[in-house]
Amino acid sequence: MQALRGEETPRPAWVPFVGCHGGYLIGATATEYLKSADLLVEGLKKAKELYQPDGLPVMFDLQLEAEILGCNLRWADDSPPAVFSHPLAEGKSLEDLPALTADKGRFPVVIEALQRLKSEIGEETALYGLVCGPFTLALHLMGSGIFLEMYDNEEQVKRVIDHCADLAIQTANIYLDNGADVIAMVDPMNSQISPEHFTNFVVDPLNKTFDAIRERGGVSSIFVCGDVTRNLELMCAARADSISVDEQIDMVELRRLADLHGVAFGGNMKLTTALLLGDEDDSKLEAIQVMDQCGSKGFILSPGCDLPFNTPARNIQAASLMVHDAYQRDAARQSLHAKANDSFDDIVMPDYEKSDEVIIDVITLDSLACAPCQYMMDAAHKAAEAAAVHCRIVEHKIKQREGIGAMVKLGVSNLPTICINGTPRFESIIPGHDTLVEALEAAAS
Repeated sequence: MQALRGEETPRPAWVPFVGCHGGYLIGATATEYLKSADLLVEGLKKAKELYQPDGLPVMFDLQLEAEILGCNLRWADDSPPAVFSHPLAEGKSLEDLPALTADKGRFPVVIEALQRLKSEIGEETALYGLVCGPFTLALHLMGSGIFLEMYDNEEQVKRVIDHCADLAIQTANIYLDNGADVIAMVDPMNSQISPEHFTNFVVDPLNKTFDAIRERGGVSSIFVCGDVTRNLELMCAARADSISVDEQIDMVELRRLADLHGVAFGGNMKLTTALLLGDEDDSKLEAIQVMDQCGSKGFILSPGCDLPFNTPARNIQAASLMVHDAYQRDAARQSLHAKANDSFDDIVMPDYEKSDEVIIDVITLDSLACAPCQYMMDAAHKAAEAAAVHCRIVEHKIKQREGIGAMVKLGVSNLPTICINGTPRFESIIPGHDTLVEALEAAAS
């Protein structure tokens, strides 16, 4: 809490984002875990035992509100559910949507888990209530058509996002009523829009949520996945108490902006290359490097997003050791060396020039677990269906070594990215439908 207030701390605050990974720790699937208060409590207590965190999210699932509002979910054993239907795109109006109340959907599960965790570990561990941010919730309700509507029907989109801000405040109040210490407004789709659209559509609704949380005496955070560099200063200037980012963000620059605007900041350990697919030494080095960049004022060390389901516990324990043991941290600085880069010689990409179809490579974290990745894949499929050429879509998930190899060989630096015939074309921004269709047809000519 000192870090969230922007104060100097003797070591970084440490918040591993344990989402469905908590299920992995206790032998439960993600679906089982995210539907059970007993399993949530068991998984998070196990995470506390193993990782010695200063804070933990009670549930990391941005589909909680969408499910109550009528979106259908596709469940998986190793990731949070994904939204696959959008009520406002299917003829319903805002007035038709169900009310968002504490007795609906899986809220009773989260509330029970929060109350029990507050009693059992709340003295030592700040408990985060995660809220689906206004823009991401609006996209869940409207589908990817929201991007076109931002041009063609601006006032209606603003009305939907503002309504979603009111829903976010209701969710925040539910968490605050039941003992949450921090309200994190998780709005990953903001990485997919321009500063102009962020200013025009999102800033005021977000600030409304932060003001409401502050009026309740709560502490707020904004968290955006993906490459949000273009909106980074606008996010720091918003009225949240802190900001969290993923691995694509320059933490030195974030530290400067956070200090300029008087907010705490957190991030941004690499999820896949270090924590999921690396070993303990990789995780130690990653923790040290981020800590060295960020200093000791108002800083919270965390992964770039929620931990992949089957992240090896030993890797997170290694990072935790670097947080808590200064001697081990100094020893690691002296003794560990970065491993030689993998050449990925065994990863073979298509011969794009000889292909008789347009090959669309989509580099993602995982479209089943990452909202920007899901909607990037959705845009690719819709454009491929509409294009007057034959297309083949391949998703490369960087949760897997093959995905990292494809990312390296294609020269991709940001997620999610669409490559067309081996060339990165749309990096960390979802293209308009017509724009993508034209690009596919041009690639075939």
